[in-house]
Amino acid sequence: MERSASVKRIQRIHVTGPSGAGTTTLGWALARAFGVPRFDSDFYFWTDSWPYRVKRAPRERDAMLLADLSAHDAWIESGSLDGWSEAIPALFDLVVYLYVPPAVRVERLRVREQARFAVAGTDRAKFERESAEFLDWARSYEAGDKGGRSQARHETWLAGLSCPVLRLEGAHSTDERVARVTAFCADACRPLG
Repeated sequence: MERSASVKRIQRIHVTGPSGAGTTTLGWALARAFGVPRFDSDFYFWTDSWPYRVKRAPRERDAMLLADLSAHDAWIESGSLDGWSEAIPALFDLVVYLYVPPAVRVERLRVREQARFAVAGTDRAKFERESAEFLDWARSYEAGDKGGRSQARHETWLAGLSCPVLRLEGAHSTDERVARVTAFCADACRPLG
């Protein structure tokens, strides 16, 4: 069988993983590296900015994200999209799945929560309660017993994708992750003939 000398370029990349794995950070870094727009699921999922409290209706969020992604030939999208419209993953050329050990993720999230509190001017007691609930939820990713994003849900969702999935496991630097994604994209785009 003769191989085609042309292959599809990877132009539409989704970065996902557990909260605190670095999906937003890698999304921004890849967007800068490739010179493409970046979108994040939190913008579409929530109607408000941090502290997030009000969820957008699923049809509305899906339509908004689909419209934004469809308006561009190339982009980076970060966040968790399992359970969203099936039309969204059909747009992906590549999914990058980040996995970082729970202790590292939760510490990153704890530091992030404290930094957000410092600028948000939120009531301290309310912040402490909401932050503790959020960190408890984030710790449950592997067990999947708190609802929402979980390792089992992600694995099921990833297994059903029609595009390649690049798994980056461990607490690597953002530069190392960008290099691995860039190398994967370059290798995937080499002619096979």
